[in-house]
Amino acid sequence: MDQSFLIIGTGEVGMAMLRSLYDYRQDHGKNFSIGVLVQSSRLGEDEVSRHPAFKDVIIVGADLQEDSHDTLAAIFSKYDTVICCSGFSAGAGIQVKITEAVLAAGVKRYIPWQFGVDYDRIGRGSAQPTFDEQLDVRDLLRKQSNTRWIIVSTGMITSFLFREDFGVISLSRRIVHALGSWEHSLTLTSCEDIAALTVAVLFHTPQILDQVVFVAGDTVTFTEIADKMEHLFQTKFERVLWRVSDLERALQQHPEDQLLRYRLVFTNPGVTWPLADTFNERNRIPTMNITEWATRNIL
Repeated sequence: MDQSFLIIGTGEVGMAMLRSLYDYRQDHGKNFSIGVLVQSSRLGEDEVSRHPAFKDVIIVGADLQEDSHDTLAAIFSKYDTVICCSGFSAGAGIQVKITEAVLAAGVKRYIPWQFGVDYDRIGRGSAQPTFDEQLDVRDLLRKQSNTRWIIVSTGMITSFLFREDFGVISLSRRIVHALGSWEHSLTLTSCEDIAALTVAVLFHTPQILDQVVFVAGDTVTFTEIADKMEHLFQTKFERVLWRVSDLERALQQHPEDQLLRYRLVFTNPGVTWPLADTFNERNRIPTMNITEWATRNIL
């Protein structure tokens, strides 16, 4: 399973995954090949082509929306391990389409785009319909035995928490909004840690296969988030509670607003887990907490 790897997507997570896999190969003297699948229309102008450090990375062009299952399967069949980093932006149904093509190709090991919450615990019919598709992917993987799989659950990507339009942390207005309750918590993991921990899981001995692996950079309550922001920026933040009823009402008024859907779904208990229960804590792998991330990326 360790002779060839294909990373699907070159966004924030995809590029971090490429760097971590590339560095692991260099640091451990490995000899596996690395491929990256990019949008056909961007070949030559994509992030990997323009990056001088990745000259020996194989760049493959494809269109996840327009190309057929057979076309994608033919590409995937050339690799032992496929790591999907395409995210939800590829469109509805794309994660299922990719998974079906991976299975049709007979790929030995698959890491699907599941870098998020505990979808099993949240269940179907949540405020975020894309989460149901994540459960469809899990069903496809679990009902077969030919392709081995690993799901890496990371919680919210740390950078998303700081998006002004998401509204939980508004640095411009010095406000912290709590989702549901001030004692409700979020599990957060940076893109760099998602990548590094996924690579650590891939090369772990004994092998980890056909299971969900929980990782985390930090797990913090909304009270702790507000406290940390005040300490970090040395100023008071206004604290505003968005009750579940408030979020439900807002979504009813604006049902197409995806950020409202995310605000509501992140009140669910399935978005958080203790650091002590994570792969990185058990293996003593350091990760970046919320304060460290903000210090590196904002200050």
